[in-house]
Amino acid sequence: MPAALVACSGKRRRRTATTHAAGDSSSWASLAEDLVSLIGWRVLAGDVRDYICFRAACHHWRSCTASPCGCGVVDPRFHPRRWMMLPEGNGLYPGHGKLRGFVRFFNLSTGAFVRLKLPIVRDHRILDSVDGILLLQRNRDTAVRLLHPFTGDIVDFPPLDTLLPYMGRRSEEYLRDVAAASITSSADDQAVLLMIWLFRTVRVAFAASGDKQWRVSSWSMYQAYTPLPFQGKLYILDQATAYGGPEVLQIDPPLQLQLEGTTELSLPPPKSIAKCPARTPDSFFLYHLVECDSDILLVTFGVSVYAQISVYRLADLISGTTVPVTCIGSNSLFLGNRNLCVSSKAFPTIVGDAIVFYHQKENYLAQYHLRSGTLSPTSDGCIFATNMPSPSSIIHHIYTCCFRTQWTKGHLLFQRENRAWQMKRK
Repeated sequence: MPAALVACSGKRRRRTATTHAAGDSSSWASLAEDLVSLIGWRVLAGDVRDYICFRAACHHWRSCTASPCGCGVVDPRFHPRRWMMLPEGNGLYPGHGKLRGFVRFFNLSTGAFVRLKLPIVRDHRILDSVDGILLLQRNRDTAVRLLHPFTGDIVDFPPLDTLLPYMGRRSEEYLRDVAAASITSSADDQAVLLMIWLFRTVRVAFAASGDKQWRVSSWSMYQAYTPLPFQGKLYILDQATAYGGPEVLQIDPPLQLQLEGTTELSLPPPKSIAKCPARTPDSFFLYHLVECDSDILLVTFGVSVYAQISVYRLADLISGTTVPVTCIGSNSLFLGNRNLCVSSKAFPTIVGDAIVFYHQKENYLAQYHLRSGTLSPTSDGCIFATNMPSPSSIIHHIYTCCFRTQWTKGHLLFQRENRAWQMKRK
């Protein structure tokens, strides 16, 4: 065949392919509005990041779906629930000059990673992550702010230093020591309510967006631990006696009361909703609350014998059933000051149906296989200081997320000395 005819034929094929591609694109872009909206909500049910990418496909899809920008914090449907900030290690905290304002996040369910430009971290400190929303403290005045990392939406709250009168002689450093925080938001009235429980305090602080100062609960908690935020509420264990099991307390969101034309906030007292399996004089157990597949689980394990590990559903304990859960599927539970549920399908080095914790006696990161009842290391090497293997496994990065102090400072747990933050003021 002459070269001219070959060239002509090739051009015709390219034009045909381009025409077909344009036709396919046009057909997708011309989907009915209600169908695009339905697909969008289905995508959002999986992950808000996928929803943002879905809306970016074309103008028609954007016009048929609700924008998360402007309501990423106030509308709970747009919360990036399974996203967690990745601790970089080596002291590269968010806002470090070497990171140039970039922060990396990863998804605990899908294993997806994303790198975002967040200039705000240069003059703010990250204190916590609640449903994927970052809890920030502004350096110059300790003001609290909630940041949606994917939309850039910010909601302002009072400065934390308004809580100093309730903290006795403790230093301002303790204002950053967050034990738990919980967000309650409603797209209808655009209001956001925030509860914060600080370590070394016996009361819960709460405020509404736009308030000038924090309020504190009229009641106190003296032996509470392992707090868990879940669906706008706080769940906490309270050990009232030396033996016997602790009680599970539920703290509901602040109530908005209308008094003489003004709105006042009131925090209901905690209520006991379940009793944990009992300790005995011969067996001392530790207890952890963790969210897993939209359920709250209670993990108990013996301090002296780590093979005595059991998992219970809180819903079962509330109903009076104390039958342990025998399998958590492909999930792995990471236990620390903050407890996480991670999908082993997303991270090949993580074992499913397991519980990861720090083995205090032998100084290594252990995993307990729930079905087989066996104990093994999560990776080679000890996690203490110089014995920690390098390069670090993703397991060590995830486990560091269970300890806010190291997580916010860019350290990996046990990697190096942890230094206290310095207060910055104008």
